[in-house]
Amino acid sequence: MRRGSQVTVKIDNIEFPSMGVGELEGKKIYVKGAFPGQVIKGTIKKNRENYSEAKLVEVLERAEYEISAPCPHFGVCGGCSSQNLTYDKQLDLLSHEICELFDSKDLPMGMYLGVKGSENHWEYRNKMEFTFGDMEKGGELTLGMHMKGKSFGVLTVDNCMIIDEDFRKVLTATVEYFRKQNLPYYRVMKREGYLRHLVIRKATNTGELMVNLVTTTQIDFDLTEYTELIKSLEYKGELVSVLHTENNSLSDAVIPEKVNVLFGRDYIVENLLGLKFKISPFSFFQTNSKGAESLYSLVREFMGDGENKVVFDLYCGTGTIGQIAAPNAKKVIGLELIEEAVEAAKENANLNGLTNCEFIAGDVAETIKQVKVKPDIIILDPPRSGVSPKALDYVIKFNAPEIIYVSCNPKTMVENLDVLLAHGYIVEKSTVKDMFPNTPHAETVVRLIKK
Repeated sequence: MRRGSQVTVKIDNIEFPSMGVGELEGKKIYVKGAFPGQVIKGTIKKNRENYSEAKLVEVLERAEYEISAPCPHFGVCGGCSSQNLTYDKQLDLLSHEICELFDSKDLPMGMYLGVKGSENHWEYRNKMEFTFGDMEKGGELTLGMHMKGKSFGVLTVDNCMIIDEDFRKVLTATVEYFRKQNLPYYRVMKREGYLRHLVIRKATNTGELMVNLVTTTQIDFDLTEYTELIKSLEYKGELVSVLHTENNSLSDAVIPEKVNVLFGRDYIVENLLGLKFKISPFSFFQTNSKGAESLYSLVREFMGDGENKVVFDLYCGTGTIGQIAAPNAKKVIGLELIEEAVEAAKENANLNGLTNCEFIAGDVAETIKQVKVKPDIIILDPPRSGVSPKALDYVIKFNAPEIIYVSCNPKTMVENLDVLLAHGYIVEKSTVKDMFPNTPHAETVVRLIKK
């Protein structure tokens, strides 16, 4: 097997995150997006002594449990990866992947409570970031998601099924409007163009809608007519914000150099479990509101009776978990690197009348040294990279009786758990919360107690 060669592989197993596993010439072959029972054709893109990775080219034989994907964009769009499976099958495979991951590291899961599905597995996303581009060089302007297997092709996803009707209306109106204006989209390699992204946020429980057009400043274009167009559409929710973000950065990321309010205000308000949260254009907020309510309810349940307990919320972001835990806690102390997120956390705590919350900005590994109070419970909700070794050392030194670990990346979570178990913690119980149906991603929640 050489890099670039084509192979035919029967997929026998699956590993997190939705990586199909087969065997050929005595070594494992990993194929992203393939499922057990399929026979696939792939191109070897990485070849190592003990394993190879192949890019999926074609499914030659479908698995017996596969269904027809309901979304017309599936297979071309680079977003969803498992619409060809029933939702129950998606949850079965997700549970298998997480359990296998723990087992491969010889880590206990305690009382495993299984996978908690999402209340909605269609139209569940409260935020989408669409890209301007084209499907082929010199083609008609498109607005949507990057195409599977293509570096630059963009597909207009006007029938996307994981967003609701209001998102689809805004996307369709926007791409049709700018096709008529004959404005160029931004080309990353050439560093030229005007139209970059369309970011839409909608608070599921309050219905408040934010539309944010992202462009460069290479062209001075009057957006008054576009704003009036967006205001004129009929929505299921309520349009409260139309923004124009100026972004001249060289990367393809949305970097807000300047945000102009074209209509309304620069935030929306969401309601989770009876608490209000102001969401600014670029603040982090779970992209599935109903799923977030379920996830945070699990965390609160794992906390148990915390009325007289001091809770540390590390990597707290805008303080969502900490504030939901606050009514059942004596005091909540949140630590977060991003200063804007901490300011939002403080503002939200005031909005909700929570007086027992304190939020501190700075590197968690450093700010944790400033905290003199002893925690009864530590909530860890780190980024995908996990808890850094330095921060984990301080977590261990606090010697908290309970730790609740919430992870969007169980691969780094098991590495951290290995260290915690070596320092006297045991896993009491665990569960998996599916926050992102039809994709490989999930949240894993583990409760640890000190021996």
